[in-house]
Amino acid sequence: MTDTLSLFPDLDPLPGPVEPAGLTYAQGVVSPDAQSDLMTRAATLAFAPFDFRGFSGNRRTVSFGSRYDFTHNRIDAAADFPDWLTALRAAAAGFAGLPEADLVQALVTEYAPGAGIGWHRDRPEYGRVIGLSFGSDCVLRFRRPQPTGWRRASTLLQPGSAYLLEGPARALWQHSIAPGDQLRYSVTFRTLRPPSGPGA
Repeated sequence: MTDTLSLFPDLDPLPGPVEPAGLTYAQGVVSPDAQSDLMTRAATLAFAPFDFRGFSGNRRTVSFGSRYDFTHNRIDAAADFPDWLTALRAAAAGFAGLPEADLVQALVTEYAPGAGIGWHRDRPEYGRVIGLSFGSDCVLRFRRPQPTGWRRASTLLQPGSAYLLEGPARALWQHSIAPGDQLRYSVTFRTLRPPSGPGA
């Protein structure tokens, strides 16, 4: 699968400054053939409804490398990365300019039609966030509190695209995924926050 991943120079980054600062987005990180393979593999995973302290979300997830326990507010161990996910991690690390070993967690999420994610920031124990999107388009929304209300921005995530959240986009802005009308999968990789670092 590794040779089907489309990396540089085929990336199609957005031109000019991107709002919010700290967001990097590129199309064509994963080839159509690799996307099809990934969706086939994802359909066989042992997904479970996302659980937040007894509340079940409308999306299903499975973690590798580590998982966050919202009940006890801690990071727990999870299943090792399978080979196909290790290859995808290499693509994500190359896109983000990070060592593969820094991407210690992978969260595979299944979005049935009508499923999305509410407003949140990823847990502070994690650092940079790299997301890969498959199956259908979705809108990644951002908001940040201002004295007069919310400052907002959004980015259309296309199948095979990737985004990186760091700096202000990671630490100061909340993000959410608007519900879609088609099946979609995502793979989100995370680094750990350095003990004395800024959190992104």
